[in-house]
Amino acid sequence: MKQKPVRKEFAVIGLGRFGGNLCKELVSQGVDVLALDKSLERVQEFSSLVSHAAELDAIDEESLKTVGISNFNCVIISLGEGIQSSILATLILKEMGIEQVWVKAQDEYHEKVLRKIGADKIIHPERDMAIRIANHIVSDKVTDYIELSDKYSIVEIIASKKIAGKTLSELDIRAKYNCSVIAIKRSSNNILISPPADTKIIVTDVLIAIGSNNNLEHFENEGV
Repeated sequence: MKQKPVRKEFAVIGLGRFGGNLCKELVSQGVDVLALDKSLERVQEFSSLVSHAAELDAIDEESLKTVGISNFNCVIISLGEGIQSSILATLILKEMGIEQVWVKAQDEYHEKVLRKIGADKIIHPERDMAIRIANHIVSDKVTDYIELSDKYSIVEIIASKKIAGKTLSELDIRAKYNCSVIAIKRSSNNILISPPADTKIIVTDVLIAIGSNNNLEHFENEGV
C-alpha cells in the first residue's frame, strides 16, 4: 500500500511586501499557509486568502506555541523592523525544533549573524532579483538565472542554430562543460524533465542547466 505524500505546510512571519507576496504565491500552488504579523490590519488583509492567520509578536515564544508553529515543515521570517527581531525569532524557532527556518536578510552582516545562529536558508530578495536581471540584460542567451550558492546556479539558456538538430548525446554537455541539462522548455506547456540522451534539440528550445558558475559561463559562451 502506497503511503500518502506528506502535505507541506508553511508559516510566514511578517506580511510586508515580500512576505505578503510569498503567501499569495504559496497559496496559488495549493500550499497550506499560516500567516503571522503583529499588525492586525495586515492579518485581516490575508485572513481570507491563507489557511490560517494570526496577530502576534514573532519573538513571543508562548504566542508561537499557541498557534502551533511547531507543526509546520518550514517557517519563513520576513521582518522589516531592524535585524534584532528576526534574529530573536530565528533563535526561538530553532530552539523549538523547527526543521527549516528561512530568513530574509537585510545585509551581509545580518546574514552572518543568521547563519551563526542556525538559519537554514538566507533570502536576499532585492539582491537575488538584481542578479537575475543583470544576467538577463548582459546575455542574449540566458533568459533566467537562479543562484543556488556562491558557486552554483541554474540557468535557462536559449538553444541556437549551432546545436539545433543535435541530440544531447551528441552534444555531450556533461563531459565537455561539466554541467547538466536537467530540463528543456519546448513551449510554455511542454517541459521535458530529465530529457533522455536521444532528445533532439530544436532551435526554439530553452535548456535548463545546472552547474558551477564558471562551467555554466563556459557552456553559454562555447556550447550553445
